[in-house]
Amino acid sequence: MVSRKHITLLALLGLFATASFAQKSDASYGWVLDSSKRSVKNMPQQNEFMNNQYPYPSKPRSQWELGVSGGASFILGDVKSRLGYAGGLSFRKALSHVVSLRLGWQGGINTGFDKGKLNGGNSTAGFYIPSVPNPWRTLYTAQDKKFISNYRTQAHQLYIDGLFSLNAISGYRGNPKVDYYALLGYSYNSFDVDINALNGNTPYSFTANTEAGDLDDSYENNAPFSDGNTGSTNRMSDNQLLHHALDLGGGIAFRVSDKVNIGLEQKFTLPFGDELDGKAAGISRDSWSTTQLRLNFNMGNPDKKVLPLWWLNPNNYVYNEVNAPKHMKMPPVVLPDADADGVTDQFDMEPSTPAGSPVDSHGVGRDTDGDGVPDSRDKEPLTARDCFPVDADGIGKCPEPPCCGELRELMKSRPAQECAIGSLPSAQFKSGSLALSSTAKAILNSVAQQMNANPDCNVRITGYYDASNKRSQQLSWDRVNTAIKYLVNEQGISESRLIFSLVGGGDPNTVDMMGTTESGLNTIPAPFPNLQKSK
Repeated sequence: MVSRKHITLLALLGLFATASFAQKSDASYGWVLDSSKRSVKNMPQQNEFMNNQYPYPSKPRSQWELGVSGGASFILGDVKSRLGYAGGLSFRKALSHVVSLRLGWQGGINTGFDKGKLNGGNSTAGFYIPSVPNPWRTLYTAQDKKFISNYRTQAHQLYIDGLFSLNAISGYRGNPKVDYYALLGYSYNSFDVDINALNGNTPYSFTANTEAGDLDDSYENNAPFSDGNTGSTNRMSDNQLLHHALDLGGGIAFRVSDKVNIGLEQKFTLPFGDELDGKAAGISRDSWSTTQLRLNFNMGNPDKKVLPLWWLNPNNYVYNEVNAPKHMKMPPVVLPDADADGVTDQFDMEPSTPAGSPVDSHGVGRDTDGDGVPDSRDKEPLTARDCFPVDADGIGKCPEPPCCGELRELMKSRPAQECAIGSLPSAQFKSGSLALSSTAKAILNSVAQQMNANPDCNVRITGYYDASNKRSQQLSWDRVNTAIKYLVNEQGISESRLIFSLVGGGDPNTVDMMGTTESGLNTIPAPFPNLQKSK
């Protein structure tokens, strides 16, 4: 039956395991870039890594681990072992993310009682001892004296074990919360093996019904072995057996925090001897098994040292950099654009567009009216198609409508008329503005009164512009249009009586007005509508 103590121990272990698995895996990798956690001798490599002159970071300083352990033990041998106990103290240091070394001591006490073991006799109660050591050798000389195998072994062990972490490095998750490891090592052991043969000074009268509880706890004699005496082989002071041994085992540890982890470990000590259970049968080798719960503490300044390396996955840096580069110095993308028109040479169908020329998505100079002259050189960028072909400056020659020729001939046949309206006051605009001032409105009101008084007169409204400045051309057009709209919308003058005129040179802030009997266009296309102002 499993004792209540063992059930409690397993429950606690399960609780810690559940708490550890519930934590999310930490994929941080700041320690890779942290130079404060490097030793002086490793700084040159770290500096080269940080400057992208070497692909690998240097090994950081890491904390070491202090461990205390305790648990069950038993001896695998010729005599049936009873469950004993063991405990120890250890120091562990990482050599890499996989390999670490652990130095330690552990000790334990084990007992055994097996009345089914025979030695040369045929009794089911025990075995005969043909020769036993003093002081009770003579007490077991008769063949009818029976001796039941029993022992108490007190063990001390100094060891150095290599631990191999099986899941520190992974490409599928971040830092491990669980450390699975195998161990292989060497130990130097002292075993004090005693037997219980006397009840006081009297030999036990062993029978088939003798049980372990019938014996006292004296274990007063060193155990005899195959030669029937204690001998001196492998003994120190005719007492402790000294053995070199091979250590094998494995374990699992759960990280509770950055300071503490708890684990469970199974270890077998193989001393290449057959004396651990007080009986050297000569046909097998005894071994010492320990199953211990371990409580481990990470020791060292966390500001100068990283966690023990078996708790860190070095692949974190690689996968994070691939996903979102932060340390890698990516070269800037260089796409040549010889004419600086915003379309790279790779896709530019006109790689030598003049500077400042507007282009389309293929890098070809824009030609808004499709007359074959790019906008950068077109002095009439919105030429009507009826006026094609155009000259080198993009100015078209529009054919005269038939009606206009007939009207002109009719006008020639009419007697010349004179207009009583002569020169009119000029309307002034503020620099860069289209707004009519109160003075300008008063002048336009006066012009409207005179036009109403002289219905045969038209008025030519003229604006002035700088021929080398597109904005100046458009602004002058907007001002003439503003004056015409005011007279039409506010004063009720027929739009057909107003002649739209633009002239290069002159004061661009002035709009002149002149009475005339001539007729003309009351509007012309805006030269640069993309530069048109609203106010």
